[in-house]
Amino acid sequence: MFCALQTELGANPLANSGIELEAFSGLSTLYIGIAEAKLTAVPKDLPSSITELSLDYNKISKVEVEDFRRYKNLQRLGLGFNQIRSVENGSLASIPNIQEIHLDHNRLKKVPPGLASLRYLQVIFLHRNKISNVGFNDFCPRSPSEKKNPYTAISLFANPVKYWSIQPATFRCVASRRGIQFGNFRRK
Repeated sequence: MFCALQTELGANPLANSGIELEAFSGLSTLYIGIAEAKLTAVPKDLPSSITELSLDYNKISKVEVEDFRRYKNLQRLGLGFNQIRSVENGSLASIPNIQEIHLDHNRLKKVPPGLASLRYLQVIFLHRNKISNVGFNDFCPRSPSEKKNPYTAISLFANPVKYWSIQPATFRCVASRRGIQFGNFRRK
């Protein structure tokens, strides 16, 4: 098995059809970066050993349940600056060790489902989307007996959410008040 700590393919004009099946076969790696590559979907045949995946600045429009099933070791996921409109319910549940997710600068209208069940998730960037509502259980487990590492950062600024209408207990699993970022929404 070939071992590589990092594989960077960013800024190449790769389309999903440009990544051949088994292109990464036998590769054991920790980080893969495929930013600015014109991808329209999450690649499904990357090494299962990856712990960090950067797919920022592509043309991905949705996240589906099967997108991350193969990547159970993923701890950091970058999907910022795409065109993501939806995150299918259950799609993030297959990455149970995830600690940081970047979904900023997309077109999401709601908080992605399933964040509350990700017990190690500490950082979620959702700024510059179209999120107008935050539900009571969007980030934190329903029951206080469910274990969850506290969030250190939840970024929701530049969304049309009315932060004054959100119940304070919505962020009951955030480490400190400074961990929540709101405000600065401007209509274009």
